[in-house]
Amino acid sequence: MFLAQFKNELIKLFGKKRTYIGFGVFILAQVAMLFAFKRGGHFTRAYEHVLEVNGYSVSQFISALTVSLIMLLPQIGMLIPLYVSLVGGDLVAKESEDGTLRMILSRPISRFRLLLVKWLAGFFFSVLLVLMLGGIALGIARIVFPWGGMFVFFPDQAFSVLSPGEGIARFIFAQVFLSVNASVMLSIAFMFSCWNMKPAAATILAVSCLLVSLALQHMPFFDDYQHWFVTYHFEKWLMVFQKPFPWPLIIQEQIILFTISATLFAVGFVAFQVRDIKS
Repeated sequence: MFLAQFKNELIKLFGKKRTYIGFGVFILAQVAMLFAFKRGGHFTRAYEHVLEVNGYSVSQFISALTVSLIMLLPQIGMLIPLYVSLVGGDLVAKESEDGTLRMILSRPISRFRLLLVKWLAGFFFSVLLVLMLGGIALGIARIVFPWGGMFVFFPDQAFSVLSPGEGIARFIFAQVFLSVNASVMLSIAFMFSCWNMKPAAATILAVSCLLVSLALQHMPFFDDYQHWFVTYHFEKWLMVFQKPFPWPLIIQEQIILFTISATLFAVGFVAFQVRDIKS
């Protein structure tokens, strides 16, 4: 019965047109970024300059792997939070708005199980969105750029030169980390969706929390408190490209993100449990 209910939630989720907005926007954004990078410009020349200064071949490391990672960065920071929050804010609040939540709860099913199934459906969507984003970025970049080594350069985060085999392995592992990030973003919107509010309000509050966290994190006044902001932990996915591989730090960050997600689910469940829906 649990699997049947989970399947039904997926059918409802992917039966909505708004679910596919993010996938379409990602494709358009990646095509536009690839075109801009191929034409060259200040950003492209800056990457080439860093390679040349450090004694590496531009032709070898301006490759499909390098470009696909560059294409991911702005979309991870701007588009994924928006479209994951859009779905997360709908999961419960939309059912309440449409009046179907009362009918669902009239059946012999606990509120915890209902929320768990809905959260798992949202988690499945988040993982699928991240994997599709990474796969499309790599596929589109491979059409235009040759296969070669991976050059990773993010100030204060990572500087690595990787072979093609090691680069693709790190790229795949990065998708796992990003999926966990997306699940936390979903959990924030899901928590607000469990409260008595409209889907749009839940989405706006979730996005606002992420933006406020990002803004405060980068203010000098909060340098000593950065680890308290969820966006600080989101940025740690870039550690997967460091040499040597920082396993202890990566495991620590994963535990923190899983704990945040579980806490958000628990808060949402408590708020949903005390709601008077059937009266």
